[in-house]
Amino acid sequence: MRKFLHKSGIGIGLALLCPAALAVQLEEAQAIFGRVWIYALILFAIVVTICVYFMRWRDKRAAPLKRIFEGREAIHSVGPDTLVTDCVLMMTSEKIGALIVMDGERLTGIFTERDALNKVLAAGLDPRSTKVSEVMTKDPYCIPPTRTVGEAMQLVTQRRFRHLPIVEDGKVLAVVSSGDLTHWLVKDQIGEVRELVELAARS
Repeated sequence: MRKFLHKSGIGIGLALLCPAALAVQLEEAQAIFGRVWIYALILFAIVVTICVYFMRWRDKRAAPLKRIFEGREAIHSVGPDTLVTDCVLMMTSEKIGALIVMDGERLTGIFTERDALNKVLAAGLDPRSTKVSEVMTKDPYCIPPTRTVGEAMQLVTQRRFRHLPIVEDGKVLAVVSSGDLTHWLVKDQIGEVRELVELAARS
């Protein structure tokens, strides 16, 4: 009789425990599924944003160069007889890394920070008596405004120079640097990526 009661008690206990255990397992499964669903949504949003980012990057690389310098200020230029000291002072005051050298309306060269270091200081020349025409980079490589931003980036990367005059029909329209190109490509994308990161962090 005792054995029967003992077995009956165990059976009743198990019958009562099974629904409770099943309910707990169901709640845990639902919680895990909910977390997985949220993470999946966040991951999907990140992937979509990255795809959009690179599509826009590609589109921006295909934009014509004239988009970069539209609305820019006047071009900074000097004559061939300008002393190096005056060129450096102008570059410092204007916070620019290069000056174009013009002989009238004709582009004859470009004078950069690298020229000042390598061709003047390292060569032991006196910047107060050296003309910019003696140390400038003569006949710099130029590019028309119809070429794309991507082509300009490839050009400055392959040829390893930082400043690129934009010329059309013999007229200098602008001088863009590698920094200008990079900044223009990423300026709209940084904010979007930051917003996505903040959204993921809040979630």
